[in-house]
Amino acid sequence: MKQTSTRREFMQQAGAAAGLAAAGGFALGARAEDKEKPMKRTYGISLAAWSLHRTIGDGEGKVPMLDMPKMARQEWDIEAIELVSGMLASTETSYFDTLAANALQNNVAIKLIMIDGQGDIGHRRDKFREIAVENHKKWIDYAAGLGCHSIRMNWKGDERGTLESPEMLKDFIDRSVPGFTALCEYGDSKNINVLIENHWGPSSYIDPLTSLMKAVGHPRFGTLPDFGNFPDDVDRYEAVDAFMPYAKAVSAKCYDFDDDGNETKIDFEKMLGIVCDKHGYDGYIGIEYEGGDMSESDGIKACNELLKRLRG
Repeated sequence: MKQTSTRREFMQQAGAAAGLAAAGGFALGARAEDKEKPMKRTYGISLAAWSLHRTIGDGEGKVPMLDMPKMARQEWDIEAIELVSGMLASTETSYFDTLAANALQNNVAIKLIMIDGQGDIGHRRDKFREIAVENHKKWIDYAAGLGCHSIRMNWKGDERGTLESPEMLKDFIDRSVPGFTALCEYGDSKNINVLIENHWGPSSYIDPLTSLMKAVGHPRFGTLPDFGNFPDDVDRYEAVDAFMPYAKAVSAKCYDFDDDGNETKIDFEKMLGIVCDKHGYDGYIGIEYEGGDMSESDGIKACNELLKRLRG
């Protein structure tokens, strides 16, 4: 996709209107002189499109993705959104131009795109790793055109036994490093970061993901800690703590809420104590409602209210 000057102007204006840099860079730690001062949570709140995966679509009764900026602003007064590649109806230039224009009209910033189904960077076969790199480069282009700061990739692998075998895991990490390095270097030219979410497989375990972060060692390579997406044998709070030094975005996965407005599966106060108070994170935290007992609209509203209350 060739980025048009029109879309560049759209997103530059949108970034200015929202008081944000187009690249959306985050301050990942508190200043040294503020270390002894009480921490105030200053994170922004964004909305992940996956929260609306039952609402948005092309069929009868569905809401088109192009209307998501309007929904975010008018229904919940949320100022930023995060897209999901598989929920976009098109990758044509005209489609992205319209999406960018709708975001500008509603004073909503588009922060990142979550990429699925574009290949495995750590595949056993060279050919498929090369294809995965080229596929994700296209999404870096799309993200840059929309004024995002990052793309989110998956890193779960498909080879059985990877987590059980130290040798297989090391091979998987070693195979993954060149592709992620190449994408980060390409991201340098577009001002786009490459993020890994704990999205099952090795990415949901502390040692594999932190080992990958260190092995790539590129400033554009980072994590997107998700409060959910952990298997039962992983302590979610310890894992998020371990991932936060590399974090350039955060996902507030939520499922259900009690009568006091608290999430019933995840201790948000404890989680935000790790994310914000301990690590000084003040970027955007994305609402990702994935429950089934509430409507998507009500789930988003409840999470938005909880995040606002805990922000202070």
